[in-house]
Parts: sequence; C-alpha cells; structure tokens
Amino acid sequence: MAKMSHGPRAKTRYKMRKKHSEKGPIPVNRLVKVFEVGDRVAIDIEPSYHNGMPFKRFQGMTGVVEGTRGTNYVIKINDKDKEKVVISHPIHLKRA
Repeated sequence: MAKMSHGPRAKTRYKMRKKHSEKGPIPVNRLVKVFEVGDRVAIDIEPSYHNGMPFKRFQGMTGVVEGTRGTNYVIKINDKDKEKVVISHPIHLKRA
C-alpha cells in the first residue's frame, strides 16, 4: 500500500478542483488585478497557478489587504480567535 502524501496539497481532491466549464487558460484580467491597502478581499485559490498560493486552510476566507511584497499581497485575516497574515499572489484573490 502506498504512503499518504503530506505535501501542501494533501487532502484537497475536491477543494482544489476546477469545474469543467472553468478549465482552460487563465484570463489575463485575473493575472493583473490591482488592490489597494484597506481593500477587503476573499481568498479563492486558483489550482492551476502554483506561485504565491496560500495554504489550503485559508480557502474561502476574507481579509484586509495590509500591503505588498513584490508582486504578492499581504492579507490580514481572522482565523478563529487569532489574527493571521497570509501572503498571496493576486490571481488567488477576488474582491469581497
């Protein structure tokens, strides 16, 4: 029997799957989104683009843009009772 994977995408068979109608090349407007500091964003992971992908636990959460790090954005979210910082590429974000 094979050993279980413990990588960053373990147990994401359904969470990081695209619907049939969403398959194909990524639209350019998803790549070049611009957010300002203070904007509310939702984390919506694009499974076909691995750069700047946030951890699977943060899929579907909303937060506030705190700043940038290169081409990525720093997002502050509340995870249960703790404030956490997520660094994500803009392709994995959408306006909330």
